[in-house]
Amino acid sequence: MIEYIQSIILIIAAILTIISAIGLISLDKNTKNVVYARIHIVGVFDIACVLAMIGLGQYLLAGIYFVLAPFIAHAIVNAYWKKEDRENNLDLENVEQDVVEDNPFLHPKDKMQSLESENSQKLKTDERFSVTTLEIEEGE
Repeated sequence: MIEYIQSIILIIAAILTIISAIGLISLDKNTKNVVYARIHIVGVFDIACVLAMIGLGQYLLAGIYFVLAPFIAHAIVNAYWKKEDRENNLDLENVEQDVVEDNPFLHPKDKMQSLESENSQKLKTDERFSVTTLEIEEGE
């Protein structure tokens, strides 16, 4: 009788895995808040994994996973919200990098872009980063 219950739990876990895999694959990459939608779909994977571990008799591992998975998902989403989600987090739009004046390796972005545009009219600058070169003489 226990084998039948374990088999039913494993079948339910497999069905949940297939449904969430189809949802994850069919999710459009241009969807607004796609990271949050993916985290919700991965939550279904987590429950399927917990059910599979229960079906295989790994109760302690299933309990640990059931407790830790929401914390990990929350940490991922919180990191994305704080650092990368410029669409929803308006505080990130006005962030400017601090540039130390006496550091020879860090320069203000607008200064570097003006130097690049002076040196080459054909060079199209990317707003995400700029590359500089450092000339080293042998006497130094």
